[in-house]
Amino acid sequence: MTLRKTPLAAAGLAALLVLSACSGGDQNAAAGGPITVEATDSACTVSATTANAGNVTFEVTNKGTKVTEFYLYAEGDRIMGEVENIAPGLTRKLTVEVPDAGAYQTACKPGMTGDGIRGAFTVTGGAARQADANTKLGDATKSYATYVASQSDALLTETRKFADAVKSGNVDDAKARYAPTRVYYERIEPVAEKFGDLDPAIDVREADLEEGQQFTGFHRLEKDLWVTGLQDDTAQVADKLVADVTTLVTQAKAIQLTPLDLANGAKELLDEVATGKITGEEEIFSHTDLWDFQANLDGSEAAIQALRPVLAERDPQLVSEVDAQFKNVQTLLDAQRAGDGFKYYTELSQDQIREFASAVDALSEPLSRTAEVVAQ
Repeated sequence: MTLRKTPLAAAGLAALLVLSACSGGDQNAAAGGPITVEATDSACTVSATTANAGNVTFEVTNKGTKVTEFYLYAEGDRIMGEVENIAPGLTRKLTVEVPDAGAYQTACKPGMTGDGIRGAFTVTGGAARQADANTKLGDATKSYATYVASQSDALLTETRKFADAVKSGNVDDAKARYAPTRVYYERIEPVAEKFGDLDPAIDVREADLEEGQQFTGFHRLEKDLWVTGLQDDTAQVADKLVADVTTLVTQAKAIQLTPLDLANGAKELLDEVATGKITGEEEIFSHTDLWDFQANLDGSEAAIQALRPVLAERDPQLVSEVDAQFKNVQTLLDAQRAGDGFKYYTELSQDQIREFASAVDALSEPLSRTAEVVAQ
């Protein structure tokens, strides 16, 4: 016989279940285990809303119908960590170093757009920063910070030249400068994405514009150069791009990165390749996607190179796997070189695109394990 619950009893039972789930999740988090996240198209259920300071691991399962992503935000929407491109049915882990107590937010983003489904998340206590407690990890973050600074300086220099070409009306010169300028951005994109609205202002694609959002940045100028011709406000858009990049460069040089930022960033760059470059959606007007692809690969390798002494000490087999897969992807890219650049995306065959996708997937797998090794 099935007992029919009264509404009050059902509510009480539901409350107990919630308390039980939260308690279990909190205990799991306190024990250093992963905090599970169940993401659907309309909900983001996090098993614990508190954690001790230190390394915090989330295990995100997409039970919805849309590709999703998961973020941990600090105050001011500063991104502490993110995992993108979680297809329906997949589970992905994200380990983030959170050394300081405070109020944070979790967010699932069904369809990978918008502010996402937010939830409060509290970190208590305090923990030593990995880079302070381990000399090799400290050296890794310093080495990568130098790389970010060098790429940032070059980005600003080349963006100014590109904007000047656009404003002078020299379309051929501006077109020639477009892809080589963007490589400096694509190499440090995970760092750039940490600064709230700057990344959308600089790099938003027309297809990703949200209601009321202004179309600015590189891709707006890409459209003007390749599709519509220069517009009345093209010069203002170019000036705004230079201003936004200037702000970004200043902030990027001051940011404090953790070793896990490097490991997660290396994987994020491969996600960028999988979601934008292999599909040809990133540079839909100029078709210069392979320039970005190479830059994402360069940036990913730079992050791993900085971490290499630690990874080699803790898991030399993983380093061998990562090296072999980087080499495989690079070989495929080298086969598509043309002069100082690459063939256009529209010149690739379907078999070549599938080969790229397979190689990136093969590299993504060992890269996804580097964060766990760094977090040990």
